[in-house]
Amino acid sequence: MWPQIIVFSVIIVTLFLFAHGKLRYDFVALLALLVLVFSGIIKAEDAFKGFSHPAVITVAAVLIISNALTKTGAIERIVDLVNKGSDKIQFKILSLMAITAILSAFMNNVGALALIVPITIRIAKNNNISPSKLLMPVAFASLLGGMLTSIGTPPNLIISSYRVETGREAFSFFAFAPVGLGIVLVGILFTVLIGWKLIPTRDSTSLKERFNLEDYLFELVVSEKCSPQGIKLKDFAATYGINLNVVSILRGQRQIVSPGGSQEIFPHDILIVKSMPSNLNELIHKTCLELKGAKTDKLVSEKLLRSDDVALVEVVLRNDSHLIGRTAVETKLRNRYNANLIAVSRKGVYTVERLKKLRFNSGDILLLQAPKVSLTDMYEKMRCLPLSEEAVDLKIEDLTKKQWLTIIIFIAAILLAAFNVLPIQITFASAALLLVILRIVTPREFYDSIEWPTIIMIGSLLVLGQALESSGASNSIATLIVKLSNTFSPALILAFLMLLTIILTNVINNTAATILMAPIALSVAIYLGVSPDPFLMAVVVGASSSFLTPIGHQSNTLVMGPGGYKFTDYWRLGLPLTIISLVVGIPLILLVWPF
Repeated sequence: MWPQIIVFSVIIVTLFLFAHGKLRYDFVALLALLVLVFSGIIKAEDAFKGFSHPAVITVAAVLIISNALTKTGAIERIVDLVNKGSDKIQFKILSLMAITAILSAFMNNVGALALIVPITIRIAKNNNISPSKLLMPVAFASLLGGMLTSIGTPPNLIISSYRVETGREAFSFFAFAPVGLGIVLVGILFTVLIGWKLIPTRDSTSLKERFNLEDYLFELVVSEKCSPQGIKLKDFAATYGINLNVVSILRGQRQIVSPGGSQEIFPHDILIVKSMPSNLNELIHKTCLELKGAKTDKLVSEKLLRSDDVALVEVVLRNDSHLIGRTAVETKLRNRYNANLIAVSRKGVYTVERLKKLRFNSGDILLLQAPKVSLTDMYEKMRCLPLSEEAVDLKIEDLTKKQWLTIIIFIAAILLAAFNVLPIQITFASAALLLVILRIVTPREFYDSIEWPTIIMIGSLLVLGQALESSGASNSIATLIVKLSNTFSPALILAFLMLLTIILTNVINNTAATILMAPIALSVAIYLGVSPDPFLMAVVVGASSSFLTPIGHQSNTLVMGPGGYKFTDYWRLGLPLTIISLVVGIPLILLVWPF
């Protein structure tokens, strides 16, 4: 009895910490694992067996391949055709959702979203459509598409491994498609015809208006009091005891954007300085700078913040970004990422003040200055999603061969897995390695592509799932479900199990929800004396139905800022899509995977 009490206690605390969000999900999972070891539920030698699980290897390989597809731009040309079609919003939504769902079926959800979001924003701007009308459907399409294949989302891989425990083979590559395709088609059709009208319209404003740059940028001139030999910006700070945030220097006809600390300034230079109005008086009186003007048309122009070599970009932080929980000073944005932080938007609240003290959160939108040649590298290092299509350090003419090689390797891996020529983990690990051997992906990119927090979470929670089984806790929950549902048919119990998974996945990570619900699904099937397949499929569909909240899936979080959504906006379209998952999913599951 005690082992079950300990396991239940660990699960309850884990769910609370997942929902609370103060401690990152990978550390929560690792904490749960270690508590089970210290309490004697899991043997020390078995603690990290979850990291050797095939699902962990496959997820890592898929992330690497997804990054290669994103890096080479092999898909973007197809998506770009959407802008040349009909001007009707229904066509835009249909095209974007269909392409996103297809991409998401064969690559990481966030990777698919990273390709689509910048183009979606551009399409919205070109067609005078509010981005909020397009971004939520695209995010939900990335979730729907994950239901189509075994690599569409990590829960599918985990469910396949649980099927092996029943003495059967793992689900085949397209085993999820018959059920998933029906839900995807109905979900997209509903969104195109009715659902988009349920999404609130958020006004799209220009970059200048969104961040109120004119309220915080001032034009200062370097007076004759400054050394005629020049003074470095870093020495300026040391001399006057004031940190000077210079975003641009105007020297005659020359413009120096995002100058570094070693950049020298001379008398008559004009500095575009970011400062709080309350700090401006101290800046002028204590230094050799004089106020030239403020809020002039020239000053507030975004052109002063960018040049031929320096881009002004908006990015949204992913859940696994190294910046989360840290300040700009702690992360050393300038030195480590070669980026200058101009402003931050957090859930529609825009600020450029006290940025040094602001701790970044998942979903924050950052306005950054950065050299164009290092943008791609910056996006990967910072784990962020760009919201604009700025120039990158890759030339299309140099990518043709790499594009074709990447696509051929990817399709070959899919075919080998689909026809069971090789186990899926071997197939995709080989494809990832081949990308390195052919120099499509560098060794550093190989490792940078892997979302290590996700790997840590899966490896840790898989052991928690095993503890749920070995302690008998899953049997106890299954018995309770069956007893409470004595008057109901197995089909209704199946629907209840899916609903329970849906509720759980909208509060915590969908992978965590799957690992917790899969052992229970198996136990329920055993108690009812029926095939476990429909119950495992119900968990798969439920885990991919994270439509009700922005925290249910990273895709939802990433579009919250760019779309200007509130927390309560998601259920407007999310609730009908959740009902569609249940109403369409249950009959299809019973048709394809009978009891």
